Amino acid sequence: MGERKPYLSDLSDKQWALIEPVITAWKRRHPSVSGHQGRYAMREIVNAILYQARTGCQWRYLPHDLPPHTAVYYYFAAWRDDGTDQTVHDLLRCRVREQAGRDEDPSGVVLDTQTVRASVSAPASTTGLDAGKKDRGRKRGLAVDVLGLVIAVVVTAASVHDNAIGIGLLDKVSIDNPSVTTAWVDAGFKKAVAAHGAGLGIQVAVVPRTAGTRGFAPLPKRWVVERAYGTLMLHRRLVRDYERRPASAESMVYWSMTGLMARRLTGTATPSWRTTPQPGLAA
Repeated sequence: MGERKPYLSDLSDKQWALIEPVITAWKRRHPSVSGHQGRYAMREIVNAILYQARTGCQWRYLPHDLPPHTAVYYYFAAWRDDGTDQTVHDLLRCRVREQAGRDEDPSGVVLDTQTVRASVSAPASTTGLDAGKKDRGRKRGLAVDVLGLVIAVVVTAASVHDNAIGIGLLDKVSIDNPSVTTAWVDAGFKKAVAAHGAGLGIQVAVVPRTAGTRGFAPLPKRWVVERAYGTLMLHRRLVRDYERRPASAESMVYWSMTGLMARRLTGTATPSWRTTPQPGLAA
């Protein structure tokens, strides 16, 4: 890491050890054009992505003691496009599930959507108006397991109906996690989602709100996905959708969860504004 002072979002040695094998193997398969291994340490590239996810800064506003934003974005985009970001994320998710005494592969998921406003840099063709919530921007669809860990993510224009997002999530779940046989949803997902799930071998069950309930009330099964959205909101890059491409927005969800799971696996508390920086953070 060199001589720079650590940021709260930096990976510790133990956390980097969880991710390093995947990143190192990727780097061996993708040497630079001149044949050398590159000017910037891969750990610092990952640290820069996690810094941006946590702080919400623009690419050009990455601190000067991190690699240049052009290099960081190059790797972010490459890992987004070839699925390395999800590979790293899924590896850590399996370990978190094992640590919790569960099988690596989930058998059930919870689906939900969240509308977030998009930045002015987001192309109009990828944004829209959520007619129900009267917000313009994008929708972020999540499929999470019973621990609230992300199984699949889909980002679309906010004008896209929950049915289409639910179908997209089920498709991703069935491809990457064929062990899933049950999906819990709210009433916003209609019969089309249940029919599509049946065709994939996934039973879709609606968890309705209790009659007469006003305001927020945690519901069986569904509360874990609400908690997942709340956890992701700790990352300022996700409070709005600042990405030009929906695929980048999906990737930022994976990286944010990767940072959280790395901390969980190493018994490190997620820093907050109340947290006093601890000596040896990067040790």
